Amino acid sequence: MSTEVANESGYEVDEQEFAALARYVLEQMHVHPQAELSIMFVTSDVMTELHVKWMDEPGPTDVLSFPMDELRPGQPGEEPTEGMLGDIVLCPEVAAAQAKAAGHSTAEELLLLTTHGILHLLGYDHAEPEEEKEMFALQRKLLLTFLAER
Repeated sequence: MSTEVANESGYEVDEQEFAALARYVLEQMHVHPQAELSIMFVTSDVMTELHVKWMDEPGPTDVLSFPMDELRPGQPGEEPTEGMLGDIVLCPEVAAAQAKAAGHSTAEELLLLTTHGILHLLGYDHAEPEEEKEMFALQRKLLLTFLAER
């Protein structure tokens, strides 16, 4: 996997851990080993600009996903499609507030949001109750198994 991690947020982030999480999730989802993914951490001002421009929503959000080649999860034994998965943009400032409310660390929240963002790039959504149930169960399973194996 080609995963680029850039931190422009001012928050301390373990870039290698996020690259490792991305590799793990993409392997588990049977995504082509040469798929390209970009993960960027930004300030709340930058996230606000992106949120307004692309979602027409005010203020910053926690994570935005920008799919490129609309890759989908592969199936075991099948040759996955090669291409660019896309970009995930995360806002540690928003994540920190959410983490505090949820009672865990900002790093844990950012790992969860990264997993969430990757699933969005792979076509998962949570607009409908059944979709939400499937996506959130999968993101929980992927994150917990990643954390247990590291």
